[in-house]
Amino acid sequence: MKPYHYRFEKVLTYREQEKTETEVAFKASIQAFETVATKLYDLLKKKENVLQEQQEKMMTGFSVNEIHHYARFIDSLEKRIAILQQEVIQARSKMNWYENKLLEKSLEVKKFEKMKEKDREHHRAEMKQLEAIELDELSTMKFRRRENGW
Repeated sequence: MKPYHYRFEKVLTYREQEKTETEVAFKASIQAFETVATKLYDLLKKKENVLQEQQEKMMTGFSVNEIHHYARFIDSLEKRIAILQQEVIQARSKMNWYENKLLEKSLEVKKFEKMKEKDREHHRAEMKQLEAIELDELSTMKFRRRENGW
């Protein structure tokens, strides 16, 4: 009986390695997205707090210089928020791209694994058939020996 050997084993190994690399890149893209999204959230929260503080000071009254100061500060926050929003969009896009790639790689690996399983089953059936033929031949030889009186 010959041992089982999958003819596409190297291809399967290569595809599994590609899948693993894609998983690592996907996890890194998730981390990058979370980092940028957290920065954006913090800036939005800061802007909200500054606007609330400005509203409170409006009630009590404050100088024109302070109004200008708040306006410039809020304007700079809005510019930084706009930049971060673009970075979040890019990070999300990259994360989605890696997610799709990972799905593709996973499907490829599953296809090769399914092919391997079918090939293994075919090999087992072939080996059983060969074993049955050998047993038939042995039985026939034994029967002939008895008939011939050996």
